Amino acid sequence: MKRILTIILFLSITFSVHNAQSTNSEQSDVLKSLKRGSESLNHRLDRLEKLIDDVLWFQRVGDVAFVDKVFMTGPPPVKEKNPTGQGAGNPLKFWSYVFIPKGIDVTKKYPLIVLPHGGVHADFTTYYTHIVRELIYQGYIIVAAEYRGSTGYGEGFYKRIDYGGLENEDVNVSRQYILDNYDFVDEDRVGIMGWSHGGMITLFNIFDHPENYKAAFAGVPVSDLIARMGYKDDSYRDLYSADYHIGKTADENVHEYRKRSAAWQAHKLKTPLLIHTNTNDEDVNVLEVEHLIKSLKAEGKKFEYEIFKDVPGGHSFDRMDHKIGREIRIKIYKFLDKYLNPPKKITSLKDIEKAAYR
Repeated sequence: MKRILTIILFLSITFSVHNAQSTNSEQSDVLKSLKRGSESLNHRLDRLEKLIDDVLWFQRVGDVAFVDKVFMTGPPPVKEKNPTGQGAGNPLKFWSYVFIPKGIDVTKKYPLIVLPHGGVHADFTTYYTHIVRELIYQGYIIVAAEYRGSTGYGEGFYKRIDYGGLENEDVNVSRQYILDNYDFVDEDRVGIMGWSHGGMITLFNIFDHPENYKAAFAGVPVSDLIARMGYKDDSYRDLYSADYHIGKTADENVHEYRKRSAAWQAHKLKTPLLIHTNTNDEDVNVLEVEHLIKSLKAEGKKFEYEIFKDVPGGHSFDRMDHKIGREIRIKIYKFLDKYLNPPKKITSLKDIEKAAYR
């Protein structure tokens, strides 16, 4: 619906411009104004979608979990319009979702799952409902950070993005926030899991803060930004070269893109890690994850991985709530179980059904 409104607005103003007796300069100004108006509309609609989705979280998991959304601070923004202005250099404020299983014994200790969402500009939505329910069923506490650059919080926050940079620190901050504020969370049983861009954030967290995580799962992780720039189109590359983002193309600053690519940081791995990828992935080409796997092997690292062959769902194959997706997630949970020891285990499809429908 949002895109339809934008297209209608674009066509109507473009038609007016075409029929007006104006100069090329005036038409250019109108088109710039149109683009600006379209971006503003998109951010407003993102806010509305976020408010609706927040309500849906309570409806979809409120029967099994206490749901909260908490405000916290991460490192100061990388770029400031006015570095000497009021508030410049202050820590960046962002929201995180917290899910706590109902009926827990607060005198005991429970494992924590850090769950960063995917997407260059995206947010944590009820797309993850069944995964959250499955984790809650096992007795995990969950924190899901809306790290800098996430959508649904206005243009200013959107443009705070630091892809492969301080967004990783925001996610680590969300982990520390839980440990500092919830005494029933076991600091020795913290895991992290994510898919796509969330998989990349997972990798950077265990590379940069190995002491903080006992186990990690990275699903279809973005692994090599340099390769990615080669097989994506111009509109995708433009996201990264925008002045509020990296600010340059990979050709102009290949070192910066390498620094933000997990495959080039493989020497840092110390945490037990499971990687999944799919040969028919339409978003993160399997070659990126293969590069990561080869890099880890070249560094002599111990880890687990599986390259799935053309599983239905492509990029979303093991997040989808179909039978094969559920079966693959059981493998993920069994891997995490070994290191995090949740109160209950998911070892069969019947357990998944209990998590979904109890």
